[in-house]
Amino acid sequence: MRTTFACLIIAGAITGCQGGNSGSQQPEADTTKTDTMATAAPADMTNKLTDAEKSEGWQLLFDGTSKSNFHVFNNKTDGAAWKVADGALHLDTATIKDGKIVGGGDLLTNDEYESFDLKLDWKIDPGGNSGIMFYVQEGPKFGETYHTGPEMQVLDNAAHKDAKIIKHRAGDLYDLITSSPETVKPAGEWNQVEVISNKGALEFHLNGTKILTTTMWDDAWKKMIAASKFKQWPGFGTYKKGRIALQDHGNSVWYRNIKIKKL
Repeated sequence: MRTTFACLIIAGAITGCQGGNSGSQQPEADTTKTDTMATAAPADMTNKLTDAEKSEGWQLLFDGTSKSNFHVFNNKTDGAAWKVADGALHLDTATIKDGKIVGGGDLLTNDEYESFDLKLDWKIDPGGNSGIMFYVQEGPKFGETYHTGPEMQVLDNAAHKDAKIIKHRAGDLYDLITSSPETVKPAGEWNQVEVISNKGALEFHLNGTKILTTTMWDDAWKKMIAASKFKQWPGFGTYKKGRIALQDHGNSVWYRNIKIKKL
């Protein structure tokens, strides 16, 4: 009898506690759940300027739909091979005659720039070659963009033969200075570039990393050019104002997010 009575008391106590829990306490919130509706996906800002960029004075050179801010160097062609497709400027190599892309040529900004901060994205076909030049001059006495404009190399380091040459790899100041560290992505992937030229102080950034710094137009700059392939063109690297150029090197290449700020 004593055992039965004790069991009844214990059972009642347990029942009472359970009843008290259900009546006086709320279940703890599940902190592991995430409200997926509360966090919206980030807006796609490809070929767009943020409000902050607008207030800082950035100019969008390519909006994903129009080539209106560009023309071919010295108007040698109609530029038809530079197509706007999938939000990018694409040099289409579909039509080639006498070793050149029909309707190709180096693509230049309509405007000239002195001190500037330039940003853009590029990707290249396997084995491809291109370049981003600045301070390019036009006119009858200038045969090519590279006769006047220094170049940030655009290259597939894994497959193009130029990658075997020091100062000719992606991100290098072409034929002048080797960039470091090497942050270029493989062919077919987008790379983010920033070129800053401010009163002679030159910086290259690739995929968020500063890879090169130098000073233009001083004695060391002049000696470096004199020891390079560019020594045959007296005007190379001397101009302090000029156009931005995207190079037609005969390979498929894509550019987007092209924006610039005057400094």
